[in-house]
Amino acid sequence: MPTAPLYNVRGEKVGELNLPDGVFGVPVHKGLLHESVVMQLASRRQGTAATKTIGYVSGGGVKPWRQKGTGRARHGSRRSPLWPGGATLFGPQPRDYGYRLPRKARRLALKSALSAKMEAGELIIVDDFNLEAPKTRTMVGILNGLDAGDSALVVTAEPDVNITKSVNNIPGVATLPVEKLNVYDILAHKKLLMTRSAVSKLEEVLAQ
Repeated sequence: MPTAPLYNVRGEKVGELNLPDGVFGVPVHKGLLHESVVMQLASRRQGTAATKTIGYVSGGGVKPWRQKGTGRARHGSRRSPLWPGGATLFGPQPRDYGYRLPRKARRLALKSALSAKMEAGELIIVDDFNLEAPKTRTMVGILNGLDAGDSALVVTAEPDVNITKSVNNIPGVATLPVEKLNVYDILAHKKLLMTRSAVSKLEEVLAQ
């Protein structure tokens, strides 16, 4: 069973915490991590690019000239893709690029990301933040004390307004509740900060 140091908000080690082996001790599946990140980025694409097909281009109600006898090529409409200002052939149309991996694959990818952070020594467990009010300066001090001020993802058991408002103005730092934890955000930040209660809830969520 993997263990991690437990720190307080002053950056002092206050104990050791046993982590669930089925969450933080699984083999890292790099291919699955890649697939999960690609899936998330694909789902974020707007897919709003569009070009006008022949049905949306104005003009072309009559044949430009008669079929034969003019010496020119045969044309039936000024909306043809061959004409300036005509339609676009096989151009992009609005679409949804999103897709989803199987549920078991998504969960294994999340466990792999957490285990990778554990193996790399980039997982920091905090007893509790105990922020009574939003204070960016206080959060900066906490992050610097934990050596995570440059790039960190703060994970809490439940949405915490004080923590969210405190990190909003800190470059490279973000926060998420356990329910919204995902592979992309874990890998996009150098350090992963989790509260003790978040670790317990994460074990419950992934065990369902």
